[in-house]
Amino acid sequence: MRLHEDHVREQLKKVIDPELFVNIVDLGLIYVVDVVPKEGETERYDVNIEMTLTSPMCPAGPQLVSQSKQFVGELELVDEVDVKVVMDPPWTQDRMTDDARDQLGIF
Repeated sequence: MRLHEDHVREQLKKVIDPELFVNIVDLGLIYVVDVVPKEGETERYDVNIEMTLTSPMCPAGPQLVSQSKQFVGELELVDEVDVKVVMDPPWTQDRMTDDARDQLGIF
């Protein structure tokens, strides 16, 4: 079996922003998901994630990072998960999916 970015993004949908009650993928907080095959291993991967927060002082930031590592780390083929928080480009509501907009009543 091969690990794909889509598998990782599905796991990240389990991470719910505690203030907005919407998952971080639909909120548009996930910028990069890089699935890296382990050298010499046929079915083992490291995952590097770049994500942002809705604001630089988001009090839920540490929780979102921790849960991202936890849920992605639960994937059978994953060895290590690195989550980097970036603020460039800044997050805007334009990054949200239509589902997230509907949940938050943003039209």
